[in-house]
This record gives sequence, structure tokens and C-alpha cells, in this order.
Amino acid sequence: MMPNRAAVQHPASSPQREFALNKVPSLEGKVSPEEWQARVDLAAAYRLVARYGWDDMLSTHISARVPGEEGTLLINPYGVLFHQVTASGLIRIDYHGTVLSETPFRVNRAAVTFHGGILEARPDVNSALHLHTPAGVAVSTHEHGLLPINQRALYFQPILAYHDYEGIGFDDSERETVARDLGDKWALIMRNHGTLTVGRSVAQAFVYAYFLEQACRYQVATLAAGVPIRELPQSIIDRVAQQATHFANAGVLEWPALLATLDQEDPSYRR
Repeated sequence: MMPNRAAVQHPASSPQREFALNKVPSLEGKVSPEEWQARVDLAAAYRLVARYGWDDMLSTHISARVPGEEGTLLINPYGVLFHQVTASGLIRIDYHGTVLSETPFRVNRAAVTFHGGILEARPDVNSALHLHTPAGVAVSTHEHGLLPINQRALYFQPILAYHDYEGIGFDDSERETVARDLGDKWALIMRNHGTLTVGRSVAQAFVYAYFLEQACRYQVATLAAGVPIRELPQSIIDRVAQQATHFANAGVLEWPALLATLDQEDPSYRR
């Protein structure tokens, strides 16, 4: 039986709320130059995620440690789409979610769990990026995770970890388990959920996310073809891991070009 769509009731009218981001003043010159640069880079990462079509409405999040401030991070305002994020609109919080800056917005509770837990446990990490892309979620449901069947996947074999699904990230206990499962790695398949990458910079976390997304897309396309897969010998898998030491420098060359692209298309992320 088809659902009775006419039975779905909507209010005849609802109050129009002004978009709060329009009221957020610029923080340029009001925070340290180091924090402002972190804000610009983080806002750029949100815009780039939207540009590549990886955003999930208000879900998922990217963080950056506040330079020179122990125990604080920047995160997106909950209620702003990724293509709308600006440097000034980002919210400064501590690792447990206490808001440390004036803002009309709330913070996504799951962002506190995942990003607070990881940044607190990993002093070598300055940014984390969590996604729910179709390819990333698909691979997160595969029993054997990311298969070593293409070059991009091989790059990740030495730096990839897995985290079992525990719910939508509202339980404080997951702070410890997500950080524990990530360990000293730089990418995480969150089983039945999505992906997460970390970096010494926002640029590195983003570029790792880009290549992990590519590896997942290749895997989904390969499996969808329904033909036998040509597997690689372990000797080749190990060799590529040794050859790909340059992968630790991901983001150094790519980031200026990515920012230039954003500046040409829409520099408003810098506000």
C-alpha cells in the first residue's frame, strides 16, 4: 500500500529565522596571526569538502588545534552548511566541548567525542577530518575493509586503522576507544560509519582524506564490475609501502594550489 502523503501535516507557516552567520563579526586582527591562519585553513577545508561533494548536510566535521593554546580546538558551527563556513564563524572549544568563544551556534556533540578524544590523545596531530561519503561508507561496511588492490590503497596500508561502530558518537566512552583504535596511524576506517583522517596540518588531513576517498571509490567500482580481481603479491604490497615514504609530506605541495582555486571561485571563506 502506498503511504498516504496527504496525511503528512506541515505547519501552515513557520517563523523565518535570520541566518545567524550573517551576524558573526570578523575576527581578523582580533585573534593571534597563528589562530587566524588556522581558521582560514580550516574554513578552506570545509569549502573544499563541499566542492568535492563529500559533505553530508550538517553532519560530519573537521577540526584544527588552536596554535599556542593547550587543550583547545576549532570546529564548525552546527547549523552552517560546509559551503558557507567562514574563518570567523568557526567555534573555539576545549576537548570536552566547553565553548570558549562567543557564537550564536551549537556544537555537534559527536564532533566533541571524536575530535576532542583524538586531539587530546595525539599531540602530533593538529587536524582531523571525518566524512560520510558514499564510497567511504560503502568500504566501511566491507568485511575486509580497504583491500590492497590499487595503488592508492597500498599507500594507506601502513598508516590505516579500524574502529568498530559504537553508535552516533554521543557516548563519552568512545573518546577513548576511537583514539585507542587510531593509535599512531593517520587514517581510520570507522566501520559501518565512514572515514577519518588526521594530519600534522589541516592540509595534510585534507589530502589524506582525498586519497582515501579515491581508494574507496576505486574499490567500490572494482567490486561492482563483478569480474575476478587481480590480487597483488605481498612482496609488491610491501614494496609500495617502502616506496611511498613521500606520502608523509601530503599537503605541502597541494595546499597552495587548492587555496588558489578557492580564491578564484569564492574567497568568502576567508571572512
